Order: sequence, then C-alpha cells, then structure tokens
Amino acid sequence: MSKILETMLTNIKEEESVLKKIIADYQENLHVFADLKKPQRMLILATGSSLNASQSAKYFIEKYAELFVSIEEPYNYSQYETIDPSIDFVVAVSQSGKSASTINALKKITQETTIPTFVLTSNLESPITKYSDNIVDLNIGVEKVGFVTKGMSATILNLMLAALVISKEKKVIDQEEMNQLLERLQKNIEQIPQIIEKTENFFEKNKKHLVEGLRFVSIGYGPTVGTAKEFETKFTETVRVPSQGFELEAYMHGPYLEADHSHIMIMIENEALERKRMNKLSAYMQPSVKEVYK
Repeated sequence: MSKILETMLTNIKEEESVLKKIIADYQENLHVFADLKKPQRMLILATGSSLNASQSAKYFIEKYAELFVSIEEPYNYSQYETIDPSIDFVVAVSQSGKSASTINALKKITQETTIPTFVLTSNLESPITKYSDNIVDLNIGVEKVGFVTKGMSATILNLMLAALVISKEKKVIDQEEMNQLLERLQKNIEQIPQIIEKTENFFEKNKKHLVEGLRFVSIGYGPTVGTAKEFETKFTETVRVPSQGFELEAYMHGPYLEADHSHIMIMIENEALERKRMNKLSAYMQPSVKEVYK
C-alpha cells in the first residue's frame, strides 16, 4: 500500500476536525492554567509561526482573562532582557519543542526565578519539556510538513481557551458566558471548509496576477497583525519572493513609499474602527501598485 503524501493543504483541510478536538478536550488538556492564583501579567516566549499565533491571540487573552500580555522573541530576551519580577507566569510556545532560542529563554527564567512556567508544544518528548513543570499538548499530533499550518491555528485556539480557563477561575466570566464563547468558537471553526473553498476559488480567479507578483505586502490591524506576519513567514518560506507583513499604521509611516507596479497588496480586514482607515489606504495605493486585494 502506498503512503499518502502529507502536504500543507492536507494539514489545512484537517484544521476543522483538529480544532474541534481541541475544544472537546480543553478542560482536560488546559486545566493546569486553573491553578494560577488570579494572575495579572503574562509573558509569552515564541518565535516564527508561534510568535505570529501569539500575536493573533493576544487581544482576546487580554480582554477575557484581564491580563497584561507581553510577547518576546526568545533569543533577544535571553541575551539582553531583564526579567520583570511582576510577571505572574510564562508560556513558552514551540510546536516542535526543539527551538533552541525558546529553550534557552525558558532556562533563564527557571534558573533565575520561581515564576510558574508552561510549555505549549505538539511533541511531549521534545527537549523543551525538560525545562518546565507544566507541559501542555497542542493536541494536533506531529505536523510533518515543515511549513506548519494547522499548528498556527491550534496555537491560537489553545491560547484563547487557556485564557477562558483563567477567566473562569478569576470569576471574570461565569459558566453561561463561557458556554457562549465556546459556542462562538465552535461556529467559527465550522466555517473553515467554506473558507478553504473561497480561498482556492480566489487563487484560480486571480492566478495570473498572483503568479506574476514580484513583491507581496500584507497589512493588518489588531489581531490580524499576527495573520499578516504569518503571511510574511509562509510566503517567504514557500513562494520565495520578497514578502512582508505590516501593521496598518506602521506601513503608513514610511514603508508605503517603496510601492511600485510590481507590488501586490493583501489587506486583512476585521470589524474594528481601523477598517475605514484601511479602505482609505486601499484607495490611495491602488494606482501605485499592481493589485490590491481585500
């Protein structure tokens, strides 16, 4: 019997079932976060797609768990940063569990402080698990394709669910509110097949322009900044043409000046006040670039 080739698209199409399983298992898998004593400050250590996922989840965590969330690149943190003694707990995110920079940053914290640490990983036998008392399974198995996809979504969801566990324990939300939020997450997950279909149709419709693109720029705001940065990560890794993700205001403070007719812009909207500003930027940039997609 021949083996089925695992691809990025294989993993993307598994996201709905994987994320539903994460929700179904969250109480058992994430119960360790309930042991925290009314935390106020959270530090996340992550790099690459794990960092982008953390950025995407940050504002949900802050809103529902009433936490101040800092996200740090682990190498810079371990080499140059001073540990803030007001941090209540640390979450180190490494899907593979082999990120040397994240391991070293975690070592620094465990050796120099007694701050509670949590490792979020998909490999429970990986090196990083030796440096934390709390090991949390991403609950996706091992993603064999190096350009991770479902791991990004799973990291976001696990962080959001961990926030809800903390929120419930802090009595910020009650069980009824918890159930409502879980239901909303469930409904969003059920939209994934439709999103995949729309994305494939979008590519086929715009294939000519996309294939001819020499420079790609993605722009987001709020939680979609993490998505824009993940766009940068994935396009750089796979399409291998110059690609960059920006926060809306950051792009408008200089980077827009490089735009020319070889550029393709992808703007990621959400229902926030900045949407009107994004629309104005889109109209302004359209004459200067090859294409703007929203």
